[in-house]
Amino acid sequence: MKKLRCATLLVAGLVAATTLRAADAELNVYSARHYQTDQRFYDDFTKQTGIRINLIEGSDSALMERLSSEGANSPADVLILVDAARLWKAEEAGLFQPVKSDVLADRIPEHLRSIDDGEGSKWFGVSRRARIIVYNPDKVDGDKVRNYADLADPALKGMVCTRTGTHPYMLSLIGAMVEHMGAEQAEKWAAGVVANFARSPRGGDTDQIKATATGECGVALANSYYLARLMRSSKDVDREIAGKVTAVWPDQGGNGTHMNITGIGVLKHAPHREAAVRFIEYLTSEQAQRFLAEGNNEWPAVESVKIDNPALEALGDFKPDPLPIGRIGKAQLEAARIVDRVGWR
Repeated sequence: MKKLRCATLLVAGLVAATTLRAADAELNVYSARHYQTDQRFYDDFTKQTGIRINLIEGSDSALMERLSSEGANSPADVLILVDAARLWKAEEAGLFQPVKSDVLADRIPEHLRSIDDGEGSKWFGVSRRARIIVYNPDKVDGDKVRNYADLADPALKGMVCTRTGTHPYMLSLIGAMVEHMGAEQAEKWAAGVVANFARSPRGGDTDQIKATATGECGVALANSYYLARLMRSSKDVDREIAGKVTAVWPDQGGNGTHMNITGIGVLKHAPHREAAVRFIEYLTSEQAQRFLAEGNNEWPAVESVKIDNPALEALGDFKPDPLPIGRIGKAQLEAARIVDRVGWR
């Protein structure tokens, strides 16, 4: 019955207004996603609704700085960001306005939305990614790297590679550790990881995977989609790199693997609020969820939607950490202090 109600609400939300006011015939999107495949859901939304998309892409920091500078005169309607830490920062900066929507409440799980204080959620997760462990089986025993905590084991001294701890992906993971074990234990863990570095943190997640494949590192952290990209690449060298490492879903016997999201919110001064809400509701449709997830080797936020991705299927099923994304984002402040104290730079 609920499934039928969700579908009815979604269809109603997308076709309710057959005639748009002139002011709502366009939508201004600021997006920190930089994937060419996203154009598919922008085009599909316009095809379904007649609302034209005006897209501005940039880094999260550049877009938030721009919004701050534009203030109440900003033309932007929605902001898309790709990490819990970034979403929380934007929320704290007062960039979003609350949204109440039966469609979004039914389609997006509560732990993938900002905390609703009674007025509505300020942002919504629309796709999911996991932070996994990859290791070189020629250098590391896979049984020794089953959990995030294992990365602090002195047995891995000189083996661990990561991004800088100040990167939002790392701040979100460390924030999750704070939520699960408390700040004191999370700091001990972080200090142990730093003590095990094979090199000073540098590069992105793909660089960590490549360094693990070559043996410069024994084990590394990476978002799941970076490995999936290499696995699905048309280049032999990329597939060879992916074939030299083994992926682990961490903490399967405990909290589950750390998850992060692509999230979106309606901006405080959005000139086209109705169109903005319709766009977010559209992103929860089955078609849009497939575009979002398959375009970047992620998982849908709407749990009922299934995707066809051979790389993710090859990595197997796993238990995700259900920790609310809003709590992870809020914990980034303590995470940043930990990073500074342990020298994760």
